[in-house]
Amino acid sequence: MSILTVLLLSVIPATPKLADSTSPGLRFEVVVPRKLRAESVTGRVFVFLARDSTPEPRLQGGGGVSIPFFGVDVDRLPAGTATLVDRRALGFPVSAVGQIPPGDYYVQALVSVYTKFVRADGHTIWAHMDEWEGQRFNRAPGSLVSTVRRVHVDPRLGGLVHLEVSRILPPVVVPPDDPYVKRIRIQSAILTRWWGHPMYLGAVVLLPKGYDSHPDAQYPTIWEQGHFSLNAPFGFSLDARPESEAERRDRVLRSTGRESASEFARAWTSDSFPRMVAFRILHPSPYYDDSYAVNSANNGPYGDAILQELIPYLEEHFRVIRKPYARLLTGGSTGGWEALALQVYHPDFFGGTWSYYPDPVDFRRYEMMNIYADTNAFTLHRNPWMPIERPSERGSDGQPVLTVRQENQLNNARGSHRRGGENFAIWEATYGPTDRDGYPAPIWNDVTGEIDRQVARYWREHDYDLRDYLARNWSRIGSDLAGKIHVLCGDMDNYYLNLAVYLLEDFLAETKDPAYGGYVRYGRPLKGHGWQPTSTADLVREMAEHIGHHAPPGEANIIWR
Repeated sequence: MSILTVLLLSVIPATPKLADSTSPGLRFEVVVPRKLRAESVTGRVFVFLARDSTPEPRLQGGGGVSIPFFGVDVDRLPAGTATLVDRRALGFPVSAVGQIPPGDYYVQALVSVYTKFVRADGHTIWAHMDEWEGQRFNRAPGSLVSTVRRVHVDPRLGGLVHLEVSRILPPVVVPPDDPYVKRIRIQSAILTRWWGHPMYLGAVVLLPKGYDSHPDAQYPTIWEQGHFSLNAPFGFSLDARPESEAERRDRVLRSTGRESASEFARAWTSDSFPRMVAFRILHPSPYYDDSYAVNSANNGPYGDAILQELIPYLEEHFRVIRKPYARLLTGGSTGGWEALALQVYHPDFFGGTWSYYPDPVDFRRYEMMNIYADTNAFTLHRNPWMPIERPSERGSDGQPVLTVRQENQLNNARGSHRRGGENFAIWEATYGPTDRDGYPAPIWNDVTGEIDRQVARYWREHDYDLRDYLARNWSRIGSDLAGKIHVLCGDMDNYYLNLAVYLLEDFLAETKDPAYGGYVRYGRPLKGHGWQPTSTADLVREMAEHIGHHAPPGEANIIWR
C-alpha cells in the first residue's frame, strides 16, 4: 500500500452503521412513574422536538406553525409502563419520526389524560375534559410533562430516547374580579345528564360605569361569542397599558379597525359612553374550546343548556333588560358563526346580530370546497392529469400557508377520533352524526380525502348550513329577522370564509316579504381574517342606537347614561 493511499484512508470518516429495514428505528420511550401517578392512563402521549429550549418545546408545538411533534393513544396504561412513540406515531409537520432531520434537539414528553364519559345516547367515549383552560392540550391542568432534554437524534441510525414525566400541570389561575369585570362558572344539569360527568358553563361579565351606584337601573345586553378566554369582553382591562408605537403600527397595518385595549377601556368608562352589560359566554366541550352553542349529536344539548340555564342564570343575577330588543349578539370567526346561528335559530329571542368573519355559513363554500358536489377534500381535479392540493389557509396577499391535507394531518397528530381540538374536528363534532364507535363521523376519508356524501347530507338536513336553513325557512322566520342581520368580512379572509359570505349575501339580497333589512360589508382590498371596519367602541355605539330604535314605545331605561 502506498503512502498516499494510507493518508487518504486516514482522512475518510468511518461510515456509520445505518438502521436496516428490520430495525425498530428511532423511538422515544415515555414513562409515567408510579410516584407521580398511581392510576392507569387513558389518553395521548406526545413527544416534541425543538431547536430552542425556550419556551418549553410543548409550548412551541401543536399549531399551524409548529415544531415537530408526534402522538400515540394509550388505553388504561398501567403506571410505570413505558409507551413507545415510534414509526407508528402520527406527526406534524413531518408525518413520521423517521423523517426528522438528524441533529441536536431539545426534547419533551407530554401525557394528555382523558376522561371517561358514559353518555345518555348510549355511547361511552374517552376525551379530554376541559379544566377551564380552553382545550389547550399542551397547557391543560392535570397533563403530565417531562423535563426538557437535549439529545442528538438520527433516524438513519435508530436508537432509543428515554423520557420520564416529572410533574403535573397545575390548575388554571382565574384572574381576580374588579369593579367592572366578574367571572361566573355554573354546573349545567342538562349537560351533566347527557355527558354522564359534571359539565360547566360560564361567563365573563363586563359591567358599565355606575352599575353599583345606580341599583335601580337596568341595562341592555351584548352577548359576545368566541374562543374560550377568561379575559373580559372586547379585551377590556383596567390595567391595559398604552400600546407601543410598534404595536400601533402593526395594528394599523393589519387594518383590523380595532382600537387598543387601553383606548377601549377609556371609552367604556367615560361619562358619555352607552351603558350596557356585556357577557362573554364560556361553553367548552370535550372536542373544542367552544361548543358552537347549538345542540348536536356529538356535543350534546349545548344549545338548550345555554338558552335554558346559562342565560337565565346571568339575567337573574345581573340587572339587565330581559326582552328580545335588548339582547344583541356579536362575535368573530367561531363566534361569528355562533352569533349568526343563535339569531337565526332564535329570531324572536335576540334583537340583532353583528357577525364578523364567520366560519362557513354555506357549505357549498366550506372553506374552498363544496361538500355537496366535490368528491375530494384534499385535491382539486379540474385536470385529471394534474390534481392540485386544496389550500386551507392563505396570507392576506393570497399566498397559500397550509393545505387541507396538512391541516388534517395536524388535527390527527393532536388526537384520534376527532379529539384533536382543531377546527375540522369541532365542525364534524357539531354538524355531523355519531359514528358507530361513539365519536364524530368524519366528513372525508383521512387517507384519500374522499368526501362522504351521506355525512354531507346529514349536515344540511339537520340545519347546520345557515344559508340553506334561511332559504328554506324565510317565509316562517323572516319577519322576526328583518333588520337584525349584520355580517362583516374581509375580502381576503385567511381561511376563505368570505366565499361563503358572498353566497349568504346573494340570498339575503333577494329576500322579500320581508326584505332582510340588515347589511353585509366587506373590507377591501386585501383585508384578512380579523378585519372590522370600525373600532369596538363604535360597534357598541351602533348597537346602542339599534336598541334605542327598536325599543317598544314607552319602554323605560332604554340606555342609561
